[in-house]
Order: sequence, then C-alpha cells, then structure tokens
Amino acid sequence: MNQSIKLLALAFFQLVVAIPSASAENPVQAPAETKLAGPHDSSIIVRMQGPYDAEVPLQIVCYFKKSAESDKKMTGAPVELDKRLGGLISSLRNRGEFTGDDLEVLIIDAPAETIKPKKLLLIGLGDEANLSLQKMTQIGISGLREAAKLGATKVAFAPLIRDQGNNRLKTGDVESAVIRGMLMAYDTERRLQKQGFAKSYALQNWVVEAGPAYYEETISGVKKGIAEAGTAIQARDVQPYSTKSK
Repeated sequence: MNQSIKLLALAFFQLVVAIPSASAENPVQAPAETKLAGPHDSSIIVRMQGPYDAEVPLQIVCYFKKSAESDKKMTGAPVELDKRLGGLISSLRNRGEFTGDDLEVLIIDAPAETIKPKKLLLIGLGDEANLSLQKMTQIGISGLREAAKLGATKVAFAPLIRDQGNNRLKTGDVESAVIRGMLMAYDTERRLQKQGFAKSYALQNWVVEAGPAYYEETISGVKKGIAEAGTAIQARDVQPYSTKSK
C-alpha cells in the first residue's frame, strides 16, 4: 500500500511539472504606456488602463451633476467601476450625497478586493451644459491639492467624460487643460513648501488613463499641457509670498 501511494504521488508530481502554468503560457500583458517628464522631477504617464486597475494610492474620477438624462447616457468605465464597488457610487448619487456639483469632492476608501487603487477621489463637473476647458483646468488644480492633502505620491486620473456621453470637448484638449492646472498647482505647492508654508509632499507619478481610441490624442494633449505649464511657471513671480517666510 505504501509503495502504491509513493507511485501515485510521483505520477502526480510529474504531471504537475509537465503542465506549463497558465501564467507562463499567457503572461499578463502590461498596459501600453508613455512616460513624459514634468516639472519638479514629476513623471506624467499616459496609460491604456481603466480607473479600477491602477495600483496607486489615489484614483481620481469625475462626474457630471446627476440627472435622469446623465444616468441614461453613462456607459463603460464608470459603470464597471461602480459594479466592482458593489454599487457604492450610484448609491451615493441616488441618495443625493454626492451629486457632482461644481468641484464637489468626496474621498472613498476602496474596500479590499474590489479595485486596485487604495482611495477614490470623486470630483464634480457640475452641469453638463457648462463643461469648459477652464473647468477642466480647475479639476486639475483640485485633484492635485486633494492628493497633496492625502500625501498621495502616485495618482491616477480619468475624467470619464466620453463614458458619460459627452463629446463637446476634444479629448486632447481636456487633458491639456487638466495637466496644465495640475502642474501649476503642484508648482505652487512646492514653492509653499520651500518657504515653510506647506508640509513636505512630492508627486512621483500622475497617471492619465486613456482608452485605445483616444490614446494617441491623449499623449499629444498631455505634451501640450506640460509645455504650457512649463512656460507659465517660468513666468511666475519668484519673490517670497510673505515677509514671514521661514
């Protein structure tokens, strides 16, 4: 009997060794990405990824002000995100606890084994009819400042505008505006730190999430936003903010 067990165990071991693992046959493909350099040693990464798959401390997503019409048009990434969170976002919106008003913010701790980001920052876009590039610049500013409060050194961002049925603004223009606002806000943050008015915070990566259809356009928009921010930063007043600077 013991000999039979040994033979059976040996046969099983040989079978396991002979069968290649699924990961070896079909390795997980890393999403396509393009890395760009930003001010203050920051890295801007355009990645073909959804807002539920980014392994970052903070994921930012945007929502128009809730209406019956906006709910009907919502598809794709925001639907999948809400599904993975067990209906959390739709519950908050249906109960009027996050409606998506102008620059309304809400931070959520993601439950374990739902999405890869640790925290989720919802930012309101306001009424869909009032969407503008200026609004998207403000979104970038708000996103960076909330990230700094949390100390999130790696941040992923998805505006989700197309997935909410809006195509008024070009994808590249949206990303240019967001990146410009974000980098200008980050420059202010670094200047405040240098003068003793803010706690230490360094942004390492800002990941811009883009679908396959908008990937190249997003890269172009991010490059433009970085260039515009760089020019504006160079033109800023370099004098201390206050006579009380440390």
